[in-house]
Amino acid sequence: MQERITKEIRHGRFLARHGAGEIWNWESPAGKQRWARRVKMIGGHLKPGMTILELGCGAGHFTGELARFGADIVAIDVSPELLEIAKANWSAPNVRYEIQNAYALTYSDATFDSVVGSSILHHLEIEEALREAYRVLKPGAAIYFTEPNMLNPQIAIQKNVPWLKRRLGDSPDETAFFRWPLRRLLEQTGYRDIRIEPFDFLHPKTPLSLIDRLNALGCFLEKVPVVSEFAGSLYIRAVK
Repeated sequence: MQERITKEIRHGRFLARHGAGEIWNWESPAGKQRWARRVKMIGGHLKPGMTILELGCGAGHFTGELARFGADIVAIDVSPELLEIAKANWSAPNVRYEIQNAYALTYSDATFDSVVGSSILHHLEIEEALREAYRVLKPGAAIYFTEPNMLNPQIAIQKNVPWLKRRLGDSPDETAFFRWPLRRLLEQTGYRDIRIEPFDFLHPKTPLSLIDRLNALGCFLEKVPVVSEFAGSLYIRAVK
């Protein structure tokens, strides 16, 4: 586990040097739309008075937007380099950035009203991360995550071919999820009211002129049984 953390810290250094937003595909026109949709998915339930833990905040792309909902955000990551970028670009009075290990959080039991994150669980030892998130959640509180879907053909190739992972800027140990095994793991950890839904057929490299049409097609495909299972991402919600 420590070796995996060390690799992620090293990868954070790489992202800080080469541009995390560009590597993560949040900077293109289509990437910005995908990013904005995820902000609503993981942050739409937030409101003033809530205390939220954001796992794996990275360079803060989501943190600044989540702060706009008015909740108090504790944004954590293992990478000091990425946290410095986040502090420089996405500071807010209701945001606190901290270096934390997602497997051994220093917070007391039942501290947070929600635990959220985008594209972070697939970097982690999932059992330990979900267990710690469960521990620090208040009873009745929920997790909200968006993660890559292993049933998507591009995702499956990218996450399982080492030279391609390196070329596309992935960290060595990151993976993706099949939703049914992930659901069973959430149940075994103690979560209830679990919902895991495939979404997003919009590729981040989509030309600007095609975004609206492909967005409309993607929204249609998300409602088609069987076909929807091959979407690029999973929207995960579960209650303690």
